Amino acid sequence: MPTKRKNKKNLVIVESPHKAKTIEKYLGRNYHVIASKGHIRDLPKSQMGVDVEHDYEPKYISIRGKGDTIKELKSEAKKAKYVYLASDPDREGEAIAWHVAHALNLDPKEHNRVAFNEITKDAVKNAFKNPRTIDMDIVDAQQARRVLDRLVGYSISPILWQKVKKGLSAGRVQSIALKLVIDRENEIKNFKPEEYWTIDADFEKGTEKFKGAFYGIKGKKQELPNNEAVQDVLKRIDKRKNFEVTKVVKKERRRQPAAPFTTSTMQQEANKRLGYRTRRTMRIAQSLYEGVNLGKGSVGLITYMRTDSKRIANVAKHEASKFIHEEYGENYAAVKPQHFKNDADAQDAHEAIRPTSAFRTPASVKEYLTTEEYRLYTLIWSRFIASQMTPAVYDTVRADIEQNDVTFRTTGSKLKFAGFTKVYDNQKEKSNELPELNEGDKVKLKKTDDRQHFTQPPARYTEASLVRALEENGVGRPSTYAPTIDTIQKRYYVKLEGRSIVPTELGEIVDKLIEEFFPDIVNVDFTAQLENDLDGVEVGKKNWIKVVDEYYKPFSKELDKADQQIEKVQIKDEPAGFNCDICGAPMVIKMGRYGKFYACSRFPDCRNTKPIVKKIGVTCPKCGKGEVIEKKSKRNRKFYGCSRYPDCDFVSWDQPIGRNCPNDGHFLVQKKSKKGLVILCPNGDYREEPEEN
Repeated sequence: MPTKRKNKKNLVIVESPHKAKTIEKYLGRNYHVIASKGHIRDLPKSQMGVDVEHDYEPKYISIRGKGDTIKELKSEAKKAKYVYLASDPDREGEAIAWHVAHALNLDPKEHNRVAFNEITKDAVKNAFKNPRTIDMDIVDAQQARRVLDRLVGYSISPILWQKVKKGLSAGRVQSIALKLVIDRENEIKNFKPEEYWTIDADFEKGTEKFKGAFYGIKGKKQELPNNEAVQDVLKRIDKRKNFEVTKVVKKERRRQPAAPFTTSTMQQEANKRLGYRTRRTMRIAQSLYEGVNLGKGSVGLITYMRTDSKRIANVAKHEASKFIHEEYGENYAAVKPQHFKNDADAQDAHEAIRPTSAFRTPASVKEYLTTEEYRLYTLIWSRFIASQMTPAVYDTVRADIEQNDVTFRTTGSKLKFAGFTKVYDNQKEKSNELPELNEGDKVKLKKTDDRQHFTQPPARYTEASLVRALEENGVGRPSTYAPTIDTIQKRYYVKLEGRSIVPTELGEIVDKLIEEFFPDIVNVDFTAQLENDLDGVEVGKKNWIKVVDEYYKPFSKELDKADQQIEKVQIKDEPAGFNCDICGAPMVIKMGRYGKFYACSRFPDCRNTKPIVKKIGVTCPKCGKGEVIEKKSKRNRKFYGCSRYPDCDFVSWDQPIGRNCPNDGHFLVQKKSKKGLVILCPNGDYREEPEEN
């Protein structure tokens, strides 16, 4: 047990003040809960802070601005009967507990570490029944990551300052994320579209209509590479004669529910469904985990949100089963509790992300949540409940329809039993019902529609798909995805265009240098192996100093070579085409931390700068004098305003096109749709659909 002290109350130290209030209510009057507000010690910002010559010993110092917090922790610890360390249940949390223990001179052998996967009364009280010592294997895994990131970042950054531009920096996982984005951009640039054709057909059986598509000749699948191939097929068909149904295959298909969320899948789904960026998703999830006041006190609504495990505790499975039986009926509850297999490199330290109670439905807590909390909680709750439900069952039909050896194929499906889709459907499959088709039936061909297509390049990464790519490549861990994507945006190595992540010129320069001189840094397999080695440290199978040494030694040789061989990269200023309105010297386009801008060529003697304005060639529909220009909001969302602002306050989220609505005279705008650009009146009384290709 922890060392006894005179005063009555036990002191509990958590990471966040919000969590402190929730936990203090659960533990009662014999406990006082305060927050360390995250880390209190870290490596110094002003120097490397790692002694490479002496087993990579980190030199930790108190974080600037944390003096008052450390003073409060020490003062409260002196008065306390016991001191418990209840930081988050992951590597970072274990390290915080260790740093706090060091600052308070606590005995490392004391059983003073408590960890809980959810902030509910039962979970918290049970954790305090079984305190343990700080797990130094977990701490060492975090130290190894921190030390390596510092060695890499603080070694490459000065070279980038010297050779490219002041203020630049590079990191280990961020460099791979940047490389993935640039490799995808190069794939898109080098993509050569290939032509292919399709023939769709409308058929009729009696009065019932249905669609089919060309499949092949004489029962064998055939591609249509060009229009000649299409015409050869169409020549074989006699539209006046019937087609015959030659083969009908009827099956029952069962679709299984998706696993409950891991950090990665939650970030991906929140991005796709709710439009939330990874950082925003994690912020909302943190508040749901730490506790929401439901009128009778705070309660944590979800389990810990940094996890790569799909495992669910048995007690939660049984509670979900009870809820499903009561709410939806026996047919919807999985007969056996569902078990989802973890990915090969999942740590499995925590459960998947799930609600702390299946009976705490989104509707029952909606009034206590913000809109964004409600939307994310609904997603988490629905995904978990669905994961414990029965499969969705579909009746499917596939029929081949022939004439003169030309085969068309039609497929249909009808939802027979909703199963888990009653609660959550991650694919949103639509039913497509066909008329009753049997072999030997005669059907009429009403029309054919042949179309030319071209293969499309791969899509640019979104935050969601980049998280998935990092996870699939074994790079990073649940706690690192959001900060990694955040960092490459802050450094202006990439920018967001809509939801797409696009590399900048600066990002391409940095990536090229790192790829040439530090190949291991951007080697996905090398970095994935390092992640596995760090996992090995966490479970006590590997020594953290050896892991760092194996990675750093080849890197240090690359450093020496890079320092000697990298030539200074000139980011040339482009002429802006006009003169400075202060001193008359030519203005140039410079590359800044947040993109390009106009600056006087006489800098630093003249410090005149101007933002680069993108005109769209449309006169302002409000004042008729200014031009409509493209702008960015604080959240990087594109909008349109008048160049005469603030004299004219015209603003629109949608792009004006320079024409007015024929019905009410309001300016028309264009919007993207699946079919192309739609032109419409914001008042809803006029719309021009894109032309069919």
